[in-house]
Amino acid sequence: MPFITARKPAPFNWLEGFVLTTVLQGFPIFAAASLMVKLLGASHGGSHVVTITLASIFYSVFVIAAASAFPKVRSGYEAGFFDAGLSFSEKIAYWRAKPATSMQLMASVLLLSLLATIVG
Repeated sequence: MPFITARKPAPFNWLEGFVLTTVLQGFPIFAAASLMVKLLGASHGGSHVVTITLASIFYSVFVIAAASAFPKVRSGYEAGFFDAGLSFSEKIAYWRAKPATSMQLMASVLLLSLLATIVG
């Protein structure tokens, strides 16, 4: 028996896409940058957690705004995160199935592991 799924409300779908962009794409970049700063010994002021969180949020806002303003420039923007027909877990599975994603994840894991080991 085929199931008919109701589409999600637009604000909820946008929030899902925003959260996925922030956590899966922005967070690893700025966590690595924070570890590099710590490695160099230049950790003056503020909390690293707040810095990483705010930078990841601003990254997501910028990427989403730039992708909507300039459709030909889609670097960092994942359209699947904003597909209202997919559930939250399906959006992640769709993203993980791409070959470029596995390279991105592998590079992030190796970089973060190396930096965490050095900073230790």
